[in-house]
Amino acid sequence: MDVPYDLTSYVRVLKMATTPTTEEFLQVSKIAGAGIVLVGFIGFIIGGIMVLLTGDTGGAEGGSF
Repeated sequence: MDVPYDLTSYVRVLKMATTPTTEEFLQVSKIAGAGIVLVGFIGFIIGGIMVLLTGDTGGAEGGSF
């Protein structure tokens, strides 16, 4: 690991980087949000299938709470 070379390459990348426009930021945010919602929906579906197959909701055993 050549530290001086690594630092210069990092600085070069940071100099090339630009702040995204509002349109770019909104597009990336929408895509990321859609991905999060999709993963949550898939987890919800899998949980529902597990409840249907096992009949267990995952709650406390025998409590009256």
